[in-house]
Amino acid sequence: MKHSEAFVKLVDEVRPHITEISSDDVLAMQAEGRKFRFIDVREDHEWAGGRARGAEHLGRGIIERDIETVCPDKGECLVLYCGGGYRSAMSAYNIQKMGYTNVYSMTGGMRGWRERGLPEDK
Repeated sequence: MKHSEAFVKLVDEVRPHITEISSDDVLAMQAEGRKFRFIDVREDHEWAGGRARGAEHLGRGIIERDIETVCPDKGECLVLYCGGGYRSAMSAYNIQKMGYTNVYSMTGGMRGWRERGLPEDK
């Protein structure tokens, strides 16, 4: 999906304020047994079509509303992803504004994950 210029500009404005990591970084974290929440912020229908192995769902439309209930520890490591890395960047930014201090957005999102043939749950 081609994003609008205004949306891309908005994401570009928040990127300097968040930390992005690659799918390789996520795989290394999983292999090392590091404790983190792997959160898929895509829409319900996207989640239903498959997700990165080990992910849990907290859609972009509700994440700011529900994050404190789901993850009350604001220091807990959170890795967010979406379809391509744009919505997760916005979510990471907003969650940080809510006081979360250990938040990452996975670059490339689910599209990049699938292009590499990485493990999925259905």
